Amino acid sequence: MVKALEIKPIIHKFNTFKEFLCEFHLNEKDLVLTNEFLYKSFMKELNTKANFIFQEKYGKGEPSDEMIDKIINDAKKYDYNRVIAIGGGSIIDIAKLLVVKDAKSALELFEKKIPIVKEKELIIIPTTCGTGSEVTNITIAEIKSKKTKMGLASDELYADYAVLIPEIVKGLPYKFFVTSSVDALIHALESYVSPKSTCFTELFAVKAMELILEGYMEIIEKGPEHRINIIENFVIGSNYAGIAFGNTGVGAVHAMSYPLGGTYHIPHGEANYLMFTEVFETYNRLKPEGKIKNINAILRKILKIGESKNVYEDLSEVLDKLLERKPLREYGMKESEIESFTDSVIKSQQRLLINNYVPLSRENMIDIYRKLY
Repeated sequence: MVKALEIKPIIHKFNTFKEFLCEFHLNEKDLVLTNEFLYKSFMKELNTKANFIFQEKYGKGEPSDEMIDKIINDAKKYDYNRVIAIGGGSIIDIAKLLVVKDAKSALELFEKKIPIVKEKELIIIPTTCGTGSEVTNITIAEIKSKKTKMGLASDELYADYAVLIPEIVKGLPYKFFVTSSVDALIHALESYVSPKSTCFTELFAVKAMELILEGYMEIIEKGPEHRINIIENFVIGSNYAGIAFGNTGVGAVHAMSYPLGGTYHIPHGEANYLMFTEVFETYNRLKPEGKIKNINAILRKILKIGESKNVYEDLSEVLDKLLERKPLREYGMKESEIESFTDSVIKSQQRLLINNYVPLSRENMIDIYRKLY
């Protein structure tokens, strides 16, 4: 028996944060993990009695095990029944761990040395249009001692409620808008070609591709500020992509980007953006007559392009009009590290690599890194 589709959280959509507050009645038994600038912009004047923790007080950048451990420790100061995550992927990834009973250290959790038992209710409000993490059971963190990122997947990490509020995504800076929404696009494509995909997950993946790529073409035509007018399409597209990959997993794009984030602290969406089209070109070369043939036709239809020699060249041209990608060496990567990066991926990312459209050999992955170097 194959499980065709699971959507775990109840999904709500509101026009404003105030509408959410009225519906969910935040109180002194709630712990809100967010950023201070979001608190000042959307929550401070509403005088909620909830307790607040601001992620940036514990360090910069994406979550590391050190940051998570400090937040877990401070959260114990509060008596709370619900965790409300209001933020991007980092906030959401940390908040998922705050609902786990007897959690003490991130490394223990990611290495599965303690049982994952959920003891708090979890509400997630994304403020980017990329992770789709509000509907997945996955959390990601940089593990400092291992110099890479690790993922933890458990049904105990599903939110009880996923809440979409496009109003609070409008202020996302342009670069982060692009890298986060490209991440959602990658979720959709990796889900579509995953061996675990079904006709149900494909529906969500294709619709996510349509919403995101059609939005990109409007932005290229009308300018970066136009994204504010169509931000709801990206919020929903990201959610659809999250539903798709939450059921199928992601593959080599994510797996090969993790050492880049862990070693050079390249933001998650940007690291995936670097790997994206080169991985899919490799898939296309290795097995052009499989499901990737379908996805190539879907991309051509959305992008309104003919039977070009390589659809990923056309896709790259579209993406590069939004945000130019840099070679890996400009982030500090050394050519001598390519093989060790590849070995790191093979050793630590088998959870993702089993979701590849076709298996990639060590030589395939080395070749991808070299082309991007």
